[in-house]
Amino acid sequence: MQLTRAFTEEQFSHGLESWAWIGLGGKTPVFASPFGDVFFRSSDGFWWLDTLEGSLTRSWSSAEAVKADLATPEGQDRYLLAGLAWAAEQRGLVPNSSQVYSFRHPPVLGGGVDIDNVEVSGFVVCLNIAGQLHEQIRDLPPGAPISGITIKES
Repeated sequence: MQLTRAFTEEQFSHGLESWAWIGLGGKTPVFASPFGDVFFRSSDGFWWLDTLEGSLTRSWSSAEAVKADLATPEGQDRYLLAGLAWAAEQRGLVPNSSQVYSFRHPPVLGGGVDIDNVEVSGFVVCLNIAGQLHEQIRDLPPGAPISGITIKES
């Protein structure tokens, strides 16, 4: 199984349209995880867009640090959800070159981060919807009831 996913500049651009609110300026997408999290390069290091949490963090100072972290079982589980991706593949879920794994019921809306909630979706759509969801709920207090989510076509 390939634990990193390559996408075109256009695919990244369309998928990341809904994430402008998080501060992507000066960052260039390099690759994605099997679940569509995006890894960026910038002048100050390497960044990770966690689409489950809706967060962007500078996690590494160099490409070597990224490679070293993702070569460990802990790094693969944290940043790539490798165990869950392997379980999905064992169930016959295999994304094609324009797809990633996603969650039927988004975890941010109460869905589980487990194999029974995993499906295959188009990378661009999955990433764009995640950005829209996180933008709409980012200012809500923890535990607030969520309703009225709107998904825009890009």
